[in-house]
Amino acid sequence: MMETILVDEDLCTRCGICSAVCPMAIVDAADEDTLPGVREEKAEICIACGHCEACCPTQALLLNVGPGEKVRFPAGAGTLSPGDLGSYLRKRRSMRRYTDEPVPRETVLQVLDVVRYAPSGGNGQPVRWIVVHDPAKVRRIAVLTVEWMKTLVESGHPMSGYVPGLIGAWEAGYDVICRDAPHLLVAHIPEGNPAASVDAIIALAHFDIAAPAFGIGTCWAGFVSMAATAYEPLKRELGIPAGRRFAYAMMFGRPRYAVHGIPRRNPVQVAWR
Repeated sequence: MMETILVDEDLCTRCGICSAVCPMAIVDAADEDTLPGVREEKAEICIACGHCEACCPTQALLLNVGPGEKVRFPAGAGTLSPGDLGSYLRKRRSMRRYTDEPVPRETVLQVLDVVRYAPSGGNGQPVRWIVVHDPAKVRRIAVLTVEWMKTLVESGHPMSGYVPGLIGAWEAGYDVICRDAPHLLVAHIPEGNPAASVDAIIALAHFDIAAPAFGIGTCWAGFVSMAATAYEPLKRELGIPAGRRFAYAMMFGRPRYAVHGIPRRNPVQVAWR
């Protein structure tokens, strides 16, 4: 049977950290005579999160999942000061004006390569993506969303009193649905997995946060997401694979305007227990 973890005896200091951090508590701690390890009867419990490997201070331990793909971080890589991180996050805005310049597919894939490290329940990694890269197809999705809105007029739907104004703006030439964004990112998840909807939002939030570093602006596509769960023509247009369901969508593109300041927000409200 394949070993769950591989340990370099020369590098291992038998510190016990790998055992302490394992969320499934399956890594047996080392002692003077043995290296850390996972017993055969516990191997199937491993969720391949890689926490044991990531927290090993000497990088003596390797999770035996794609070991040839191991990439070593340079010293200090990924370290941000609290001030720099705070400024970056505060500067993030929902972008509703975009240039006509497309975001290259290679750049989108670079962002999604970062996003695949977003946390998920039990390291299930259930989120998959559809990138609507063609602006004409994004426009078609906006059209179908407006069609859905028209079915809500004078209905008992909570949006019924709100949609006439949106429909009027659309018919006057304003894209209040996708904001003329050139691209749309759609997250989809397995059917029958209610927890995966949270995983999808976490992954999309990672895309939202990472995107500005790549010169990309984003905005959560709430109207599209409401329509995509209810309107069959839009479901067919999105082409979610069988056995999976729509989770949420996000519009993105090159922002037309730069951010030069940070607006105010309500004070933090905390209850300490």
